[in-house]
Amino acid sequence: MDPSDPKFQRALAVVKRLREAGHDALFVGGAVRNHLLGLPPKDYDVATSARPQDVASLFPRCRLAGARFGVVLVVDGRIQTEVTTFRSDGVYLDRRHPLEVHFSTAEADARRRDFTVNALFYDPLTGKVIDYVGGRADLKKRLLRAIGRPEERFAEDALRLLRAARFAKRFDLTIEPKTRKAIAANAPLLRQISAERVRDELSAILTGRDPGGALMLMLELGLLEVVLPEVAAMRGVAQPQDFHPEGDVLEHVASCFRALEKPPSPALAFGILLHDVGKPPTFEQADRIRFSLHARVGVEMSEALCRRLRIPNQLRRRIVGLVADHMRFMEAQRMKRSTLRRFMAKPGFEEDLELHRVDCLASHRNLDNYEFCLRVQKELAGEDEEAAPPPLVTGRDLIALGMKPGPSFKGILREVHDLQLEGTVRTREEALACLGRMIEETEERGARKIDEEPPS
Repeated sequence: MDPSDPKFQRALAVVKRLREAGHDALFVGGAVRNHLLGLPPKDYDVATSARPQDVASLFPRCRLAGARFGVVLVVDGRIQTEVTTFRSDGVYLDRRHPLEVHFSTAEADARRRDFTVNALFYDPLTGKVIDYVGGRADLKKRLLRAIGRPEERFAEDALRLLRAARFAKRFDLTIEPKTRKAIAANAPLLRQISAERVRDELSAILTGRDPGGALMLMLELGLLEVVLPEVAAMRGVAQPQDFHPEGDVLEHVASCFRALEKPPSPALAFGILLHDVGKPPTFEQADRIRFSLHARVGVEMSEALCRRLRIPNQLRRRIVGLVADHMRFMEAQRMKRSTLRRFMAKPGFEEDLELHRVDCLASHRNLDNYEFCLRVQKELAGEDEEAAPPPLVTGRDLIALGMKPGPSFKGILREVHDLQLEGTVRTREEALACLGRMIEETEERGARKIDEEPPS
């Protein structure tokens, strides 16, 4: 626990206020687990004997986020402290919410939680850890164990199946054998979980610690085939040994994650996950293994997968763009200067570049194209130039020069912009002169076409 953390101080103040009013109140969950593991807590949650209405009366600035389930958010500026009444749960009907809850004791509250390591209490006034389910011993043994009967915990909320994989890798824990067996047996229950909840859990896995290891663990547990069948299909798909000594396509994807130097953004994480999703359906073996047009097929598959997971539109476009362009780096050193600068001006290009870097490191390890792009970036930075500055002329200039709007506008403007990107045209005056010459050439071609047409 970090006494200098404003979140700790606010949660401590909440505990003190509840205690002064005659209620039990303790820190619970992730903050306690992280404290025992020597990791900084992300948030400090409070569990209490006070009913939601009692909490609301003590803290006027609060939100009843889930009063039916005993959850109140106490607000202090930008800091929100979640306060939950000790409870036991009734039957779960939707794999998420209990049909009814019963406000109860700290011990009953611990026993209705998911894993022993997440059900520890901590008294911030005495520094004492309170453990009803053996979570402290499991942490010492580096075990992830479901509380009570694992089958019941996963039947209550099937998202706990994915959370098990995330916690195991995030905290370097081994899944206890009975819990592991129950996960594999109940994997199909994930099909009953909403796409949004699965998406958010997958995002947490892929942007957290050891996403490559988590992918392989999900495969072993039978979870990957249920939530990401397109990714599970990568397993066993061979690749050319000369370019991919690391193994099959799924091993390549896992290796890409291992090559990261810091946690990825959600866009980059899903981009890495899906950049070779088109390989299984395009696999061919004749003289050698080939994956013809796998990036194009991958775009279609990534688009469909993102829509299935209800990934927001802007993020979906970034992910699909990463998949679409990941093979373009092969041509980087042969691109026209204008084409390269347009490519490097792509929004989020740094993520494209990072995907290319880990893609190389996870296979042939040739970083020539990556280093070439870095050099071009430095050159442009040294010249104080944007990768693709805005065009010096627009369609309005064409109209001002007497040209009627039409299909040829786009081609003429792009050609002038290319000359600008290549450094041939540097000023607006030069660009306007270029436009004039192109209009004349267009008119001359049109005139010749008329002269060459036979009489009707």
